[in-house]
Amino acid sequence: DVQLVESGGGSVPVGGSLKLSCSASGRSVTMAWFRQAPGKEREGVASILIGGGTTFYGPSVKGRFTISEDNAKNILYLQMNDLKPEDTAKYYCVADAKAVVPWDWFGGYSTRGQGTQVTVS
Repeated sequence: DVQLVESGGGSVPVGGSLKLSCSASGRSVTMAWFRQAPGKEREGVASILIGGGTTFYGPSVKGRFTISEDNAKNILYLQMNDLKPEDTAKYYCVADAKAVVPWDWFGGYSTRGQGTQVTVS
């Protein structure tokens, strides 16, 4: 099974930027970022088809966040700009060996990381 390890979380001021990374031990077809804040439902942030460049974004982050991947290094990134207090959450990297439809179906991803905390204040 592919193992995923997130990094890059932290505390940033409102309007700041942060870049999350997710190192994978192997190849996947689809990778994505989800987030969950205390007392709130899990939310799909963004997804990417590895090697194909097709991306999907949740409506609350579109235009502010960018998902990308380094296929050679098996690393997934999430560049987050113009951060808002409502972006505060634990961010999880997920992956699967097939395309997941819809992309924001958390249960469709077979592998999940432990998460990294992002706090915006």
